[in-house]
Amino acid sequence: MKMNVNNETVRMTTFLAALFAVCSGLAIGNLYWAQPLLVEITNAFGLSPASGGLLVTATQIGYALGILFIVPLGDFVRRKRLIAIVMVLSIVTLLACALSPSFVILALSLFSMGIVTISGQVILPLAGDLSSPEERGHIVGIVASGITSGILFSRFVSGILAGMWGWRSVYLIAAILNLVMVMVMIYVLPDIPRKNKLESYSGLIVSVFTTFKRHGTLFRILLHSGLLFGLVFNIFWTSLTFLLSGEPFNYNTFQIGLVSLAGLVAAVCGLYFGKLQDNGLGVPALGVFVFMIIATMVCGLMFSDSIIAIVVIAAVFSIGVQGITVLSQARLFALSNEERSRLNTVFVVNNFIFGAIGSALASFLWSLGGWSYVMMGAILISVIALVVWVSSRKAFHEVDSAV
Repeated sequence: MKMNVNNETVRMTTFLAALFAVCSGLAIGNLYWAQPLLVEITNAFGLSPASGGLLVTATQIGYALGILFIVPLGDFVRRKRLIAIVMVLSIVTLLACALSPSFVILALSLFSMGIVTISGQVILPLAGDLSSPEERGHIVGIVASGITSGILFSRFVSGILAGMWGWRSVYLIAAILNLVMVMVMIYVLPDIPRKNKLESYSGLIVSVFTTFKRHGTLFRILLHSGLLFGLVFNIFWTSLTFLLSGEPFNYNTFQIGLVSLAGLVAAVCGLYFGKLQDNGLGVPALGVFVFMIIATMVCGLMFSDSIIAIVVIAAVFSIGVQGITVLSQARLFALSNEERSRLNTVFVVNNFIFGAIGSALASFLWSLGGWSYVMMGAILISVIALVVWVSSRKAFHEVDSAV
């Protein structure tokens, strides 16, 4: 397909979409290398395992700042240059992580890495810009699946690499992979003109917070995604770690990582979910995915002692969440041709806030009554999301029909 961007023709191909997916997955994966390594890292510096949580917090805070203060620039500057700059800076911070002589330096390096490893969130709205309205959902689905795969693979692979060569090797190999990717992106990515002229950076940031005034449906999209992707998704996966590490399973980190790979089914299916939006089926499909999530949480409540059931539940649940995410982002990018980076900023920050609440809620519910309380909480939130979908169908249809 060809799209005219500021009177210049840019061709959007399946190869370019796949490249965007790989690059986005690698970028988001940088955030998750450390999670399976926390015990090994803290032991290496002679600290208690509890200190490892500071590394995750530092990375997440940095990422939130990068999303809020860098990603909106995608609406105003040349994206190729912006992507190249943040990827090069990511390489520098990954090397800093690999060479960190102390825990404090490592925490600062991870914080800095979180700020700049946001190229995936610049690429995703760019994919929406370069796609025709008839295929935008499909292209967004491809890139979103790359992001999901990056999260899953980074958690899984980092443990394997660290087991062979130590935790520092993980960041060194990640730096090499990012170096290869930035060279490919510089060579392949077209030099797309900027969409708007930046009059003031402060005005740009303010415009992020005023998107709600310009787009009345935005709140509904964010609420629906936040409830299911932010809350339920994090409640399920956080609590699943508690479940599998205790009786009757007593799984180690590697075994739990293998179970999490069930989510790859969703990444594969996500390649095609965007076509539902392209074919005008986005609203009813959204409802189907909500019902799918409710059903899996009910099954999770009923079949918590069977690993086969848990793997199947995790796979089907991930499919439902991936469907919600792809369709929500495709609808989000239909709201405006000029504000996709800022809209994506709001979307990611929204999910980040809901996700933080979801992780905390998982621990709270687990402390109250274990897995059964967690599943009942997830069911309740999913039913609320169903009510939001029912009340938002008309608004969602209006957005879809306006494309």
